[in-house]
Amino acid sequence: MSITAVRGIRVGHWTDARARTGCTVVLVEGAATGGVDVRGGAPGTIGTDSLSPLARVQGPNAILLTGGSSYGLAAAAGVMRWHEERGLGLRLGASIVPIVAGAVVFDLRVGDPSVRPGPDEGYAACEAASADETREGAIGAGTGASVGKRDGSQRQGGLGTASARCGDWTVGALFVVNAVGDVVDERGEIIASPAQRTRGALAPGESTVIGVVATDAPLSKTQAGGLARMAHDGIARAVRPSHTSLDGDTIFAIATGQEGEADPDALGAAAQDVTAEAIRRAIRDL
Repeated sequence: MSITAVRGIRVGHWTDARARTGCTVVLVEGAATGGVDVRGGAPGTIGTDSLSPLARVQGPNAILLTGGSSYGLAAAAGVMRWHEERGLGLRLGASIVPIVAGAVVFDLRVGDPSVRPGPDEGYAACEAASADETREGAIGAGTGASVGKRDGSQRQGGLGTASARCGDWTVGALFVVNAVGDVVDERGEIIASPAQRTRGALAPGESTVIGVVATDAPLSKTQAGGLARMAHDGIARAVRPSHTSLDGDTIFAIATGQEGEADPDALGAAAQDVTAEAIRRAIRDL
C-alpha cells in the first residue's frame, strides 16, 4: 500500500535515469490542511512558511520533493503553472496563487551535475500524477539519492512509500532517502543496497531524508504540524544516525478529511510506523 491509498492524494514523477536526478510531486485533490516540521542542520526548502499555523492560507495544493539541490527548487514554478492553468489555488481577485511547498535532496555528486529539475520537469511530474502510482526505488526525487556516507563511501538510496489503517482513517507516507546514516531494519541491522560512485568528501547540505505523511482524517493546521513532528520518530527508527548536522530532514503533512473526528496522537503513532516502513522500502526495493 502506498500514500495514494489516502483519499485525495495523487503522486507523479519526472526521472532522468542518465543524469541521475528527478522530482516527485504529491498533489492534493480538493481542500486540505498542511503542516511541516524541519530537523537536522542542512535543510533546503520552499514555501514552508505557508504551512505554519500562524499563516492564514489553507492548503497545500502540492508538495514538491526534488533532486538538484537548491537548483531543483525551480521545479516549483512548473508545479504552480500546472495548477494555475487549472484554476487551482488561492483565489485573490482575478488571480490564482497555488500553495506549493517543497524540499530538496543533494544528488549532484552522481550522474550529471549540470542537469537539475526545473519548471518544465515540475510540470511534467504533475502531468504524470496518478492515484495508482506505487513505484519505488530509483525514481523521481529518489533517482540520485544515496545513504551510508559516514565512512566516505555511499550506497544507493531511493524513494519508498507505505500506508496503514488507523481506525476509520488511512495514513500514508512517501519518502526520499538521501541520508548520512544507514537505513536499518526492525532489528537495527543495516539494509544493504548497491554501491554508488561519489566525488570527494561529504560536506554539510549534501544529505537528507525528505517526505510527506498524509491522512484522510480531518486535522487543523496545528494538528497537521503535530503529525509531521511525530512522524520524525519514524526517521529515527529507520536511519542511524538521523537528524545530524549534515542532514536537512524535512517532513510535510497533509490532511484531506473535512468531516468526522480523529485522534491526532493515534494518527501520529501510525505516521511513525508508515514513515519507517517507507524509508526501509526505499532501500529494499533496489
